[in-house]
Amino acid sequence: MKLVYTNQAIVSLNEILDFLAPNLTDEKLIEIRDQILDAADTLLKHPMQGQEEPLLQHLGLNHRRLVVSHYKIIYRLIGVNIYITDIFDSRQNPEKMKE
Repeated sequence: MKLVYTNQAIVSLNEILDFLAPNLTDEKLIEIRDQILDAADTLLKHPMQGQEEPLLQHLGLNHRRLVVSHYKIIYRLIGVNIYITDIFDSRQNPEKMKE
């Protein structure tokens, strides 16, 4: 299996870190980033560990989620690849995930 980050996932992660940056040290930002990325790496050994994401079921694409602290790692399994499609701060309005 291979882990693939979509452009949307990278943009979302950067937006999260940019939003947090004024209130956190660089070390804490790196810690949060690493927690998210390390959790995503666990999908390589256990790709089905995440639950189905009910807010995206209407798309019919079998999105799953892995929750790390306040963040949802949204992903899909396609063949031998795990596509990280978004990283969502769950403190936001959940309806934003559908956009």
